[in-house]
Amino acid sequence: MPDKKPHPYVEHLAKDKKFAQLLKTAEPLALKKKKNLCLHLCASIMSQQLSVKVAKVIYHRFLELYGGKEPTPQQIVGMAPEKLRAIGLSNAKVAYVQNVARHAIVHGMEDKKLYAMSDEEVMEFLLPIKGVGRWTVEMQLMFALGREDVFAVDDLGIQQGMAKLYKLDMADKKAMREKMLKISEKWKPYRTYACMHLWRWKDN
Repeated sequence: MPDKKPHPYVEHLAKDKKFAQLLKTAEPLALKKKKNLCLHLCASIMSQQLSVKVAKVIYHRFLELYGGKEPTPQQIVGMAPEKLRAIGLSNAKVAYVQNVARHAIVHGMEDKKLYAMSDEEVMEFLLPIKGVGRWTVEMQLMFALGREDVFAVDDLGIQQGMAKLYKLDMADKKAMREKMLKISEKWKPYRTYACMHLWRWKDN
């Protein structure tokens, strides 16, 4: 059988000479759509500022509260805050997770509804939730909705990766941000893949 043709993003990103170096040794990456986006957003909030390992433990404990099954937004709102705190969530995270569930109950957060929205519409829909910032929505767009052209300019890992690859000065935040946005213009419409490769490259 012939080899599967690589995703067009590989050839496109390789036009950037510096990025091409990084792609030479990298395995191609793929994006997948997730189901139960409300729960995915809750899990994303729970995992913030935690290692992957700790986040997994907390999420497992969270599901245990509901007999190991994925809870509905109504069940999340109905859970006593002290029980959520007992699994290792801070007061703020308990409030934020329940805010997401309330938003889902009031406005509807069905997968089909979010899949049909543009990136900007998803931003406008999720940003009013207290505890959900721009970065959190960008992660949802990338890893839950499988959007190919999202650039997480404020992500520390992306900043560190680009500073290293393009010799950018991290001291002047404003100038650095502008340079990052300018460089990322070349990566459109595949900026999500560029971010994923930068994270992987930086971590290795």
